[in-house]
Amino acid sequence: MAAAAGPRVFLEARRRLQSALLILGYIRLPVTREPREGGLPVDISLMPSSLRMSTPEGCTEIRLPAEVRLVPSSCRGLQYVTGEGLHLRLQMLAQLSSKPISLFNQCPQAQEYCTFYCQSCGEVLIRDRKLLRVLPLPSENWAALVGEWCCHPDPFANKPLHPQENDCFTGDTFFLVNLRSDEQQLKPELSQMEMKSLSSENHSELKPKANTKVICKRCKIMLGESISSETMKLYNTEIIVQPSGRNFPILPRSQFVQSVIAQCLVELSSARSTFRFAVQGHDRKVYILLWLLNSDSLVIESLGNCKSIKKFPLLEDTLKEENSSSVWNAVKVLYQPCVKNRNKKLASSWESDLSVHALTLPATTCLELLLILSKSNAVLPPSLRFMNSFQVRTCSFIKVEFFWFYL
Repeated sequence: MAAAAGPRVFLEARRRLQSALLILGYIRLPVTREPREGGLPVDISLMPSSLRMSTPEGCTEIRLPAEVRLVPSSCRGLQYVTGEGLHLRLQMLAQLSSKPISLFNQCPQAQEYCTFYCQSCGEVLIRDRKLLRVLPLPSENWAALVGEWCCHPDPFANKPLHPQENDCFTGDTFFLVNLRSDEQQLKPELSQMEMKSLSSENHSELKPKANTKVICKRCKIMLGESISSETMKLYNTEIIVQPSGRNFPILPRSQFVQSVIAQCLVELSSARSTFRFAVQGHDRKVYILLWLLNSDSLVIESLGNCKSIKKFPLLEDTLKEENSSSVWNAVKVLYQPCVKNRNKKLASSWESDLSVHALTLPATTCLELLLILSKSNAVLPPSLRFMNSFQVRTCSFIKVEFFWFYL
């Protein structure tokens, strides 16, 4: 029996659980009880560091990352799923990282000179700004907590937290920077951005109200919002903040968005024990509901007809060059789109739930993220696109653009 062309191997490894799900796709079992000469249509050799599939058409080899080792003797739960292939679970030995270190350290450091770039076109927005203070903003309900715990009138009532000169305040998805500076070299850089007034109908929908948005003059992408005459909010999905003079790799837009969103989900879930998120636009309209399942997945997928496959084009639309290889960490989420009045009732219930954390991004970025999730879901094996008890929600992976360092 000949195997179907284009064998597919899908491996989802969980670092914390030390387990892995392996799916060997496009494998046809014999249609008769008596196999023809030559035995089964495919010979599978599972080794700790690699997987080899031999068929009459050739041999496919998948080499695992150096930090991942499978335990072939622990294979269990072997089953054949029509339209997908063989499913099996087995134990995996992998080193756990002590801390993920981002390829893009978006959080600037105090007492250093930083340069702000537009991520879409690379335009320099603010050059060589020395930040004397970099401070995290409190949670969105901090004012209510002050009122509950203080026995005297709230001293911060009606006093917005705005950065002073050479300050940078960091939020979940944005930076607040002060535009006032005596440094002459910053003035030409500030002219690279223009303020564009919102229409009157949009003005009435914003909560809290804002009357301007910041647009990159070169590529016309929305970078953030103007909070006051001196304070500007820049979304971290739209800009790159790096120490002045440091070179950094240029990532495709989709990879950058996935990286920022994935790291945001991981950090918030760890710091606040929050696992449900409502992704909303700057117009406060909810676009996506996200439920974080895990952040310790390593997903390897291989597609193709090559005789020897040593690459890992995880969730990419096209294969990379023949000699290229990459390994991606990923966060696994359930998501529900809320565009075109879909899931309106569910979105309303999530908005009133205190355990759901809102993530505000530009509306166009919300749509980008929804497209990324849809494409990621579409290339998963069909049985992995939904969760057992969450059939109405779609499961997907978001790439994490950081390297894991091991001890």
